[in-house]
Amino acid sequence: MATFVDEVRLYLRAGDGGNGCMSIRREKFKPLAGPDGGNGGDGGDIVLVADPDVTTLLTYHHTPHQRSDSGGFGMGDYRNGTKGGDLELPVPVGTVVRDTDGEVIVDLDTPGMRLVAAEGGLGGLGNNSLANSKRKAPGFALLGTPGETTELVLELKTVADVALVGYPSAGKSSLIAAMSAAKPKIADYPFTTLHPNLGVIETGNSRFTMADVPGLIEGASEGRGLGLEFLRHVERCEALLHVLDCATLEPGRDPLSDLDIILAELDAYEVPEGQTPLTQRPAIVALNKIDVPDGRELAEFIRPDLEARGYKVFLVSTVSHEGLRELGFALGDIVEQARAARAEQTEQRERIVIRPKAVDEKDYTIRVEGGTWGDIYRILGRKPERWVAQTDFANDEAVGYLADRLAKLGLEDALVAKGAQAGSTVVIGPGDGMIFDWEPTLSSAAEVMTARGSDIRFEERTRRTTKERREDYYRWMDAKSAAREQLEDERKAGIWNGDDEAAESAENSR
Repeated sequence: MATFVDEVRLYLRAGDGGNGCMSIRREKFKPLAGPDGGNGGDGGDIVLVADPDVTTLLTYHHTPHQRSDSGGFGMGDYRNGTKGGDLELPVPVGTVVRDTDGEVIVDLDTPGMRLVAAEGGLGGLGNNSLANSKRKAPGFALLGTPGETTELVLELKTVADVALVGYPSAGKSSLIAAMSAAKPKIADYPFTTLHPNLGVIETGNSRFTMADVPGLIEGASEGRGLGLEFLRHVERCEALLHVLDCATLEPGRDPLSDLDIILAELDAYEVPEGQTPLTQRPAIVALNKIDVPDGRELAEFIRPDLEARGYKVFLVSTVSHEGLRELGFALGDIVEQARAARAEQTEQRERIVIRPKAVDEKDYTIRVEGGTWGDIYRILGRKPERWVAQTDFANDEAVGYLADRLAKLGLEDALVAKGAQAGSTVVIGPGDGMIFDWEPTLSSAAEVMTARGSDIRFEERTRRTTKERREDYYRWMDAKSAAREQLEDERKAGIWNGDDEAAESAENSR
């Protein structure tokens, strides 16, 4: 069973927003007293928090799927839905958050740092909040938007001041156990250390942490052994402590050749941009196992060669604790110097303040895509996509309200500029999105609808307008006057008089 995990993949789903309520207040003697539907509650966020008390990502290795609470639905009598609770996920200090493409989102290298990894959905507005002087009794409410779904990769990079590097079984675990209260696994076979160990060391007025990583062997940069996989934990270290085995029984090995191999593998490891390569950082050499007679003799023999390379060399024994005190003070001096230099750089560096990016009212794009039956106009933008998610398409009035919002955003003019015509296929959102045939609106009519729950823009208009009726009336009156004038002209011409005399003589002959 795994006991230490330094890289996990998280699947996060923030809580959904609650739907708004469509309700009409009813009281005695007031059957329709106005809208009283409450708003839906917002969904809870998922927040990553850098916690010094957490040392591993093992919890999320077993439970990678995390979800926060959803918001409650709005209710009548002006009652708003409850807000979903935020979900805080504590992670170790030094956790690097990446997306699935490998891009770094944030480095949680300071205790208490917080990152909103997934935002909860917005609660929908009730019809009471949608009412205004023109739309006094809305027959619809807005739906809650779904919470954000995201996938993140968490990578732990241990925050330590000094890193122990060396061959397997060189005595690194024994050294950190002798100099601190750490209790790593120690055995007489290689690769006993399977995960990094941390120890806190106090020397005089100095206090620093030391990290022990699995041993390095030749070819580690090509995937052999375990050490290169865990070198991410020494990226933040100020100094390196090379632990060399002076009492090895393996043929063909000696401390100088071991050091050369370790330096070659460290040089092959690429540190993040802006950091000092591992081989260029301050380093101290500890010649271990001098409690063995042959080991002390070999250590004293090679010490001048190592000092000639520019290293500070200490002869130590984890059994008798010889030389450990001097080694601790030397490491403490290096750490204090590095901290003073870092503090000076921090004071000189300009403070960077990250502010949320404001959402522009026209922050959207229209992309023309070729389709089987013609061009498809895809609208991508935070606001249009959210408005579509908030719309109840079973309610015609809600659809009309969406059309008015899109028109006020300037989408119709933008579609016309892209070449869209009446009946063109428009998609709002990525993927399948919301597909509809676009019909340009003449005016914003959601506020002057004749009946609640219906939209005249979805009905065939058969009733004539006042102007059309007036024009028909004038045409009818003009035709009637023309007919009268024609009859009068015929009478004056005697056309109708001859017919009257013939009719009168026929009547007298009877």
